[in-house]
Amino acid sequence: MTGERGDRARVVAVGRDSSHDFSKPVVDEVTLVEGLGVEGDAHAGRTVQHRSRVARDPSQPNLRQVHLIHSELFDEVAEVGFAVAPGEMGENITTRGIDLLGLSTGALLHLGADACVRVTGLRNPCQQINDFEPGLLREVLGRAEDGSVRRRGGVMAVVVSGGTVRAGDRIRVENPAGNHQPLGPV
Repeated sequence: MTGERGDRARVVAVGRDSSHDFSKPVVDEVTLVEGLGVEGDAHAGRTVQHRSRVARDPSQPNLRQVHLIHSELFDEVAEVGFAVAPGEMGENITTRGIDLLGLSTGALLHLGADACVRVTGLRNPCQQINDFEPGLLREVLGRAEDGSVRRRGGVMAVVVSGGTVRAGDRIRVENPAGNHQPLGPV
């Protein structure tokens, strides 16, 4: 599988921030470092870097090295009055043309010429989204028809192989062998 729209799966924007701010400035390129994350980003590291997780257990492995979000979400929230641009929801990589939320746990995303990340799970949207834009959390974290929680705030990943990622880079999906394992929050 190469994504929902075949060869049209692309990187729209990339961002990083050395501080623990909610939004990440969009930059021309980011460098992914194997086993660490985005070079120069506050969330890079082998162990957890998110403040709430560090407070609970700083020795946990960092399953949240890279945050990816689908720009189609921005289109959907725009329909109900929210203007969100790449990087503003804290993602490192904004995508288009790929169903990130429908990926299997362990799917590999090949980004550009060399970089590759392994999807570890769903981002668990938090109150910071409402602090950024009041009411937005309701659009990103809701309930499905069966009553289950719907997390639409993107996916988290770890870096399998490093490389430079830029807007316009192609994304190729490599699904893990075996049955599809739905993503859960990490």
